[in-house]
Amino acid sequence: MRSRLAGLTALVLLAAGCTSSGDPDDGDGGGPDPDDTVAALASGLVSGELADVPFVEQTAQQVGADYAEVVEGMGGLQPTVEAGAVDVVEEDGGDRAVATLTWSWPVLEGSEWTYDSEASLALVDQEWQVVWERDVVEPSLAGATTLDLTPIRAARGDITGARGLALVTPRPVVRLGIDRSMVPPARAGQSAQRLARLIGIDAASFVERVEAAGELAFVEAIVYRADEVPSDVGRLFDQIKGARAIGDDLPLAPTREFAAPLLGTVGEVTAEMVEEDPERYQPGDQAGLSGLQARYDEQLQGTSGAVVNAVSSDGVEREVFRVDGETGTPLELTLDLDLQVKAERLLADVAPSSAIVAIRPSNGAILAAANGPGTEGLNIATFGQFAPGSTFKSVSTLALLRAGLTPDTVVPCTPTINVDGKSFKNYSDYPASALGQVPFRTALANSCNTAFISQRGKLGELDLFDAAAALGMGIDHDLGFPAYLGQVEPAASETEKGANLIGQGRILASPMVMATVIASIQRGDLVIPSLVPAVEVTAPDVEQITDTQAGQLRSMLRSVVTSGSGSGLLDVPGPEVIAKTGTAEFERGGRLETHAWMIAAQGDLAVAVFVEVGASGSRTAGPILEAFLRAAR
Repeated sequence: MRSRLAGLTALVLLAAGCTSSGDPDDGDGGGPDPDDTVAALASGLVSGELADVPFVEQTAQQVGADYAEVVEGMGGLQPTVEAGAVDVVEEDGGDRAVATLTWSWPVLEGSEWTYDSEASLALVDQEWQVVWERDVVEPSLAGATTLDLTPIRAARGDITGARGLALVTPRPVVRLGIDRSMVPPARAGQSAQRLARLIGIDAASFVERVEAAGELAFVEAIVYRADEVPSDVGRLFDQIKGARAIGDDLPLAPTREFAAPLLGTVGEVTAEMVEEDPERYQPGDQAGLSGLQARYDEQLQGTSGAVVNAVSSDGVEREVFRVDGETGTPLELTLDLDLQVKAERLLADVAPSSAIVAIRPSNGAILAAANGPGTEGLNIATFGQFAPGSTFKSVSTLALLRAGLTPDTVVPCTPTINVDGKSFKNYSDYPASALGQVPFRTALANSCNTAFISQRGKLGELDLFDAAAALGMGIDHDLGFPAYLGQVEPAASETEKGANLIGQGRILASPMVMATVIASIQRGDLVIPSLVPAVEVTAPDVEQITDTQAGQLRSMLRSVVTSGSGSGLLDVPGPEVIAKTGTAEFERGGRLETHAWMIAAQGDLAVAVFVEVGASGSRTAGPILEAFLRAAR
């Protein structure tokens, strides 16, 4: 947890000492004792109440006002002041004394600014009085110099990806706003209105903020990446009285869109966050507001620092104390910068909600989790919940292989099949040549719905669930990031049992989990998707897929490419590709629409592509998946 500026209750520790010059009035012979005045001074400097302290040629009220001006910039901190030794010196013009004061300011929790200063006293009419100068507060102060405490925001830890490349790291930005010190009060609202219109923000609210701000305040209107300031803004900005641009760095990804729904955002804490955790957050703090930035905020946030400056009357600052903050701990992810960018580019022109997820089968590392612009900021890549359609037949195939079928078992692929009054059919352009009594391999290659539904009687209540679990689907566990691992519920009726076999009914999946399914088939073992390597996940206790089953599945899914609905991937260079297409019907606004899916694996890469509304898996998702595999080579 970050350290904060803390207002601590100050203590006055009085350990006064006196060295005598031999005069009877120096404290040894019954005369006035300078220790009493020094003690009152130390106490008053802590409380800010100096009425009990006598001063030379100044009133306590005058000194109190001057002292308040000196420490106003310390943010309300109260110091601890300890009165130390008092040296009395006898002079022809009258006795004087010099007292040591030890100051301690609680600048940060666990980091105090401690130093000594001196206060001169003069014996006036048998009363020790303080000679007030600003160097009583800090020995280097002179004239109209004041103290100013400024927090140093902790550098946020980077978010890194594959090969240690920085995904989120400080990048240059430009903060545009109105500087009230640069514009006459009467014109501040007019300038705010012009700037708001130029950059396209709500003018009324910005004008209200500017007019309510102090005369020296900078009121921020918008933040641009340094290389993304619109040309018209850059051209017209300087024509607005009081408009000011301030350069800064913010933790940002390579582009505004890069894994944005997954990574989340960093910004000023909300009032709700401060209310819920006042020990951790204060108004004005920066913190993760969503996504991984929010979940791992404590790790990434680091420890703030602070600097105390002596500020002269002309504004020149001189550093007198500094506590450097500590950079937050980086968050390591498995995302591959290049593959993520390629995936997002492929989805950039896809209007419906869409996603691409790529996984490395050998270790489960998520290499890309891209969401298209149609998701409107939602993370459907790893957390979407949709019927997977015929991509789920890769799971159904494993269940039926376990039930005794082989790739060469002959099954009936009919145009339609009726289950308890519900008629199921194949997709509209199903090839007539693949109808009839066909090998199970052919039924999968061409995605024959009726063939799979005809075999429902061979499966027990949990057989489909067990097959899904063996491939990484249907058992929920915390992976350290928003992840939906799918739903494979037992069927409540024969009709539902038939629908489940073709990835509808009570079956739900995310693009991530469908990429996991084909990754497990490619590997021949259960794959657990991993995005945050530091999060250890225990594999669920499931019936493992056997080598024979894995080999049969890979062979059958290869037939999808060589002679079935995934033939568009046949000429992709590199190792052999296995794949499965999928189309799932859903109703929206009284209309029947279709999800378009495709999953594939090639070498040590497994990919799922999802488009919420499309013509079919092969026609809509297929070309995107093909382009991704080619780009990944």
